[in-house]
Amino acid sequence: MTTARLPLFPLNAVLFPGLVLPLNVFEERYRAMMRELLKTDESEPRRFAVVAIRDGHEVAPTAPGMPDGTAPPHRGPAAGFDPDPLKSFHPVGCVADAATIRERPDGSFEVVATGTTRVRLLSVDASGPYLTAEVEELPEETGDGAGALAEGVLRAFRSYQKRLAGARERSLSGDELPDEPSVVSYLVAAAAVLDIPAKQRLLEAPDIAARLREELKLLRAETAVIRHLPSLPAVTLTHTPSSPN
Repeated sequence: MTTARLPLFPLNAVLFPGLVLPLNVFEERYRAMMRELLKTDESEPRRFAVVAIRDGHEVAPTAPGMPDGTAPPHRGPAAGFDPDPLKSFHPVGCVADAATIRERPDGSFEVVATGTTRVRLLSVDASGPYLTAEVEELPEETGDGAGALAEGVLRAFRSYQKRLAGARERSLSGDELPDEPSVVSYLVAAAAVLDIPAKQRLLEAPDIAARLREELKLLRAETAVIRHLPSLPAVTLTHTPSSPN
């Protein structure tokens, strides 16, 4: 397994390979991370690891920019997390490659990154200005029957999307959806309206076929539930909201 030490950016969200991640970075620990990443030559990837928070706060409770601006801020790279930060995070995350890091006049950053590779957290270091983690890359095994499963997941996803968005909403045409099993598995995992534990299980799936099987079950179950609801507001399924930090 390939291991590396990368800056660690915890979020109340799950990042998947191929998913575009916009970030609004205002806390000092993450500003320091972005300043360091900017030192990397533009010809090299500016990589950091994104991990979903299991127990803790994406933003330190009294960090600058939060509602209670008079309270002394919690400081340090592990603010808001367990004294052993590794316990606060899900064990599998995703490497992000920052295509754009733009510093604003107030010192905050606007960042656009893309998920690339799944990784497992081995350790977390809080001794510096921001968290870093030793991670190992997880292999992307195909599994049995991934091609046929991908076709079934796409059919189920189209039905799910139509039910969720309503008859008035334009649905994705066949030309807009991929057919490569790995891409299908991550697109559906990112687009489906699921809670963090469900998305995390999909990220951690042992292979592509296993992820697709789980998605097929989830989509069919969710579509059945939606079918019996009187109405739902329109939802955009192909965009991820910007993180507040």
